Amino acid sequence: MRGSVVTPAPAPVAGSSAALRRLYLLRFVFAAVWAALLFGSARSLGPLSATLLVIYPLFDVACAVVDLRSARPDGGPVRGLQANIVLSTLTAAALAAACFSGIPAVLRVWGAWAITAGLAQLVVALLRRGMAGQWPMIASGALSTLAGGSFVVQAGRDGASLTSLAGYAFLGGVFFLVSALRLLRLERSGGPAERAAA
Repeated sequence: MRGSVVTPAPAPVAGSSAALRRLYLLRFVFAAVWAALLFGSARSLGPLSATLLVIYPLFDVACAVVDLRSARPDGGPVRGLQANIVLSTLTAAALAAACFSGIPAVLRVWGAWAITAGLAQLVVALLRRGMAGQWPMIASGALSTLAGGSFVVQAGRDGASLTSLAGYAFLGGVFFLVSALRLLRLERSGGPAERAAA
């Protein structure tokens, strides 16, 4: 009787960990491809770069929705993910409008998004800090907030370009990859899905 109560408990956590790992890997692949495409067209704001700029936050919305499904409503980072969905949706619309005003306007919108989304990611990662692989997400959220300020500053300088956004996206993808690999290592080692993250 006692075994039947205790044994099934780790299954949902392990499933959540595996789902999170797959999502992190997908985000890394997307960020790498997106950064490469934007880097090639970063000097001007044409149809390709404008499309890429709007797609990025929309992809973030899709990922947050998937993540939300695996978040535990009884203490999981539900509110942080919901806030991120709203922020990214508004950002996609704001970027679509900013593309008609030029690169400085895009950098200002992206900077504001990087600050707010970075704070949201930081909150979500802190709520999940007992799960392996979250310290890279904590660092990523903090760096995103700082990077957002730098984008706003760049918008006021001559010769502003979108190159820094490509680097920002790729670096963010690397953080997702590191988290995914940490989760994979834990799964293969047969350790608990949640622990004090090192």
